[in-house]
Amino acid sequence: MNYQKPKLEKRYYSIGELAEMFKVSKSLIRFWEAEFSYLQAHKNAKGERRFTQKNIEQFSLVYHLVKERGFTLEGAKKEIENNKTRLQQKIQMIEKLQNIKDRLLDIKKDL
Repeated sequence: MNYQKPKLEKRYYSIGELAEMFKVSKSLIRFWEAEFSYLQAHKNAKGERRFTQKNIEQFSLVYHLVKERGFTLEGAKKEIENNKTRLQQKIQMIEKLQNIKDRLLDIKKDL
C-alpha cells in the first residue's frame, strides 16, 4: 500500500488526517464518500467528518482498486460488490507484508 496506516491511537481521524495518510486531497475523499455509499464517515455536532478505523479500511479498499489497480469508479463498485471479503483479506495481507518490510529495513539500518 502506498499510504501510512495509522496506529490505533485514536478512535476518530479527521478528513485532513485521512488525506495525509493516503496522500490524496480532501475533495477526493468527499467525492468518493458520495460515490461509495459504504464510505460514510461519522459527523460530529459541527458536521465535521470523523473516520473510524473501519472507515479507513473501507477507504483503503477503494484506494487500492482505483489508484493502485486502475479501476474506474463503476468497476471498483462492482468489484467490491462481488468480491468484498476476498479484497479485504488481500488488503490486510499487503499491509502485513508492508509492516514486515518496514521492520526488516529498520533492522538493516541498525546493522
